[in-house]
Amino acid sequence: MSKALETQRTYALIGTGGCGKTSLAEMLLFQSGVINRLGAIEEGTTTLDYEPEETKRRGSIVPGFATFPWNGARHFLVDVPGDANFTGDIPYLLLGVDAAVFVIDAVDGVRPLTRRLWKEARNASLPAIVFINKLDRDRADFNMAYNGLSALPGLKPVTLYMPIVEGENLIGVVDVMAGKALMFGENGAVSEALVPESLQDEAALLRDTTVENIAESDEELMEKYLEEGSLSPDELASGLRKGVLKGDLVPVVVGAALQNKGGRQLLDAIASLFPSPLERPALLGEDGAERAPDEAAPACCFVFKTIADPFAGQLNMVRVISGSLSGDASLKNMRTGETERMGNLLYLVGKTQTPCKDTLGPGAIVAVAKLKNTRTGDTLCDEKAPFIPALPDLPPQLITFALAPKEKGDEDKVYAAIQKLLDEDIMLKLARDEETSDILLSGMGQLHVEISVERARRRYKVEIQLKTPKVPYRETVRGKVQAQGRHKKQTGGRGQFGDCWIEMEGLPRGSGYVFEDAIVGGAIPRTYIPAIDKGIQESAARGFIAGYPVVDFKVRVYDGSYHNVDSSEMAFKVAGSLAFKKAMETLKPVLLEPIVLLSVSVPDEHMGDVIGDLSSRRGKVLGSDSQAGITEIKAHVPMSEILRYAPDLRSLTGGQGVFTMEFDHYEEAPAPIVEKVIAEHQKSKEDA
Repeated sequence: MSKALETQRTYALIGTGGCGKTSLAEMLLFQSGVINRLGAIEEGTTTLDYEPEETKRRGSIVPGFATFPWNGARHFLVDVPGDANFTGDIPYLLLGVDAAVFVIDAVDGVRPLTRRLWKEARNASLPAIVFINKLDRDRADFNMAYNGLSALPGLKPVTLYMPIVEGENLIGVVDVMAGKALMFGENGAVSEALVPESLQDEAALLRDTTVENIAESDEELMEKYLEEGSLSPDELASGLRKGVLKGDLVPVVVGAALQNKGGRQLLDAIASLFPSPLERPALLGEDGAERAPDEAAPACCFVFKTIADPFAGQLNMVRVISGSLSGDASLKNMRTGETERMGNLLYLVGKTQTPCKDTLGPGAIVAVAKLKNTRTGDTLCDEKAPFIPALPDLPPQLITFALAPKEKGDEDKVYAAIQKLLDEDIMLKLARDEETSDILLSGMGQLHVEISVERARRRYKVEIQLKTPKVPYRETVRGKVQAQGRHKKQTGGRGQFGDCWIEMEGLPRGSGYVFEDAIVGGAIPRTYIPAIDKGIQESAARGFIAGYPVVDFKVRVYDGSYHNVDSSEMAFKVAGSLAFKKAMETLKPVLLEPIVLLSVSVPDEHMGDVIGDLSSRRGKVLGSDSQAGITEIKAHVPMSEILRYAPDLRSLTGGQGVFTMEFDHYEEAPAPIVEKVIAEHQKSKEDA
């Protein structure tokens, strides 16, 4: 198997939405002969975008997977979605590959989100190649896209190919290192030619720069280059590969995926420059141990994605870390402690599944069907040699919506339908708000939540409505007042009687509720005191001015009366409730709004816009700190102002801003907010 592993390649296609990753994957599959015609995003016919939601919006929302041969070697490809709504789990996806192809749009160049994706690849220590795509488009600009690479920290480009453009047509490429032109013919055919005279000087300059960059990446090569002024083709090839594997050099290839141009050159670069799985560093475990990619080592696999198939059910995408994997293997799930029999192993090319009869070694990606209790993030190991990789941190969910059934009474159906999505999309979070009874769904953005709900509707035939969740306002009181609660009712037989006097006062924020029994002389029997307390607490939970719980107050029961026959716990519970309401009427309660501590990280150039936006949201900036071109801003902001902050921040910063938030404290709400909340409460009561 070792010979096959030496030529095996496992890599991800990474780039922002619309840069042409899926079209590039289509071209690679066509070049390899796996498919016999090129599909198109606009027509919904690409191999890797097959979910109805993907064809509808003409963009990837889940990773695509493909296994294909190239020049006798096996390639495993992962097409990573490029929309920020669907990149939350990219750290796990990158743990499943050995390298990355960064796709750059020749029209738009390096976009803000590209920087974040590049950082993720760097964090995963992945060697990379840049593919500048769409050079057949109007306004395509190779120099602009190439120069934009300087915005990606640590990226040192080495140009392997430059475009030959005639009008708006990409007619060929210059092989910079070989000093020759490759002209495109029909169906991806390539013929050699002389470099056009108009490009000879530029090509020569690029070659000199490329040779210098290769030499600078290796001390021995640098010494020879300085002494002799040149390097042999073998030295350049070896030095380039070493530089790529170390992450010091990033080769640049060009093409136009929709026109089937540049795919062969990219595949050759991948084959010659990307690492085999055996060349990848040992994986670090959560306990500090390491696991090398050795096919003779005990078997260990990482589940880096779970997908749902309408026929095969749940499919776990598995990366072999060490050892070998076959269908008759039984491995222990390190999370559950259960033993899973691998059984059905499948090669994927989009939605096409081919049974895998091979024994797979490190680096292989395969789908495993019908595992009992395995999900994304799990590790499957030989039970005699346990290992759990140190998993990268995933970003927190950024936006939360409340879900409601179209028909009352179907709440459990809604919850169950969304619950089924959680295994395949670990960036979703589902919860119930005990206070409001809302079903809450959190995700990476509005589109993420909306498409997840759309998918649940389609798959599980349940009608779900999205609504903004209620902000957890609170009510409180200031000052001190005394009030009586007297409940007397005669119904012909035994009556109801309860009478209590309370003193109620506001407490400092965060004090909670305090109840004091100050009854002396038996004015109220001790057995009825807890009932008064309960009546007050239940009324406080229902609120007074806007239906939100009353907090931070003290009640002191100091007097009252009772009837030997008609008094009961229920009567005193009602009396306590009545006393609370009278006290609230006198104290004129206030509305408190929740304030969150917001931490926003943005490139320095966007700091002013973000701070201005936070101020418009009634935010109070606490401070900022800038390091390496990134400013972290901390602010207190009312929760009601940032329920949909994620898309707004993305728009302000071109997708580069990220944030986290956590509840901090309550503050008195300003009058306009109070009026609005009370009006909404009254309307909801009328509609009920």
